[in-house]
Amino acid sequence: MLDKNVLNEIGSKVNEILASSPARDVEKNMRAMLTSAFARLDLVTREEFDVQQEVIKRTRIKLAELEEKVRKLEQQLQQPAEVVSSNETGDACCETQP
Repeated sequence: MLDKNVLNEIGSKVNEILASSPARDVEKNMRAMLTSAFARLDLVTREEFDVQQEVIKRTRIKLAELEEKVRKLEQQLQQPAEVVSSNETGDACCETQP
């Protein structure tokens, strides 16, 4: 969340401003102080957040699709191995009788 030092700094500046300024100056100084405080934080706009959320959604869908493909390919790799191993054990499935 917010750093405690930043919050303390904001609080002390608000107290300083309110103690020595008329209302218009207070508003002006508050805006400048808050703009400065927010500039030091790692914030993103709502638009940037929504874009990244959509990117993550598409990435999760793609990941699920790729996981399913890998699962199917692994199954295909195991099926021929099972056929080869059953032929090596002497199953009569492929041998001809005289």
